[in-house]
Amino acid sequence: MKKLITLLALMALTGYSLAQVTNWNNSPLNYQNSELNYNNSSLNYQNSPLNYQNSPLNYNSTNGVYDNSGNRIGYETQSPQGVTNFFDNNGNRIGYSPSQRTR
Repeated sequence: MKKLITLLALMALTGYSLAQVTNWNNSPLNYQNSELNYNNSSLNYQNSPLNYQNSPLNYNSTNGVYDNSGNRIGYETQSPQGVTNFFDNNGNRIGYSPSQRTR
């Protein structure tokens, strides 16, 4: 029950509602997509803002995310499962795109 409450709170924080979930593959309740999964966490060095590849100070970075005015607002990384994670410049996960791999 505690995990369900945690996952529902996670959905609320990420702006998801159950109505937006069209299937298990894109659901934030799916552990593959969850930020509770280490592969999707900024605690994982690959996803960390402390990793120079993700740093806004790296002008050669190819994974920056920018707003319509050209300001860098964050970066993206991809987990080994194929989930694309979007982080703000401080390492807070602000969204994801489910894996496009078929199982």
